[in-house]
Amino acid sequence: MDIGKNITDSLRYPIQDWVKIIILAVISIIPIVDFISGGYYLRVIKSTLAGLDELPDFDDIGELFIDGIKLIIVGIIYLIVPLIFFAIGAIFLAGGSIFTGGISAIFFVLGIIIAILISIIGLMGIVNMAYYDSDIGAALRFSEIIERIETIGWGNYISYIIVLWIVLFVLGAIIGFISSILTFILIGFVLYFIGSAYLLMFQARSVALIFAESEQILSESLEPRNHSEME
Repeated sequence: MDIGKNITDSLRYPIQDWVKIIILAVISIIPIVDFISGGYYLRVIKSTLAGLDELPDFDDIGELFIDGIKLIIVGIIYLIVPLIFFAIGAIFLAGGSIFTGGISAIFFVLGIIIAILISIIGLMGIVNMAYYDSDIGAALRFSEIIERIETIGWGNYISYIIVLWIVLFVLGAIIGFISSILTFILIGFVLYFIGSAYLLMFQARSVALIFAESEQILSESLEPRNHSEME
């Protein structure tokens, strides 16, 4: 797995069509309508999995809107378990004693660990959802999702996730810093949303490429078996 090639390709991917970046930025500003952003995230993944290198169009807005809602639902489902741990931690924290404070800390730490694990697995789960044409259930097929990760290799996948998060953090920090400096004029506000749209396209492209690599590995592993069965 060439992480550098993945990141480089994904960084270049959005800038081939600045008009679509601006369209996505405008959409993300408008409440409720911004659900379309999540739908477009899935559409970029679908387009990449289909082997296309061009940014997809914004046609069939209804589909984009519904897919965006589905993505939010999946996100809420993923958050349920860590939120339960955080809630229990908050309850113990309200006890006010050293003992309950210690228990509270344990639940908070466990909640953070579970949230990180879910985010790692969930990222591939969302791509699996796109792979099955936005089927919510596909995002929760954990055995299938884990098989995808194992195909790539946990070490390779974790390394990729770390690099992806670092790139997103650095670019996000740069965008946020420049936007805050220019916040006294409209351009700062505009730059923030354009930057956010760019990062959304970048991440969607990147995770889709990783998933596509697992698909290629699985296909190659089946070819010898199919060949031997034919013989």
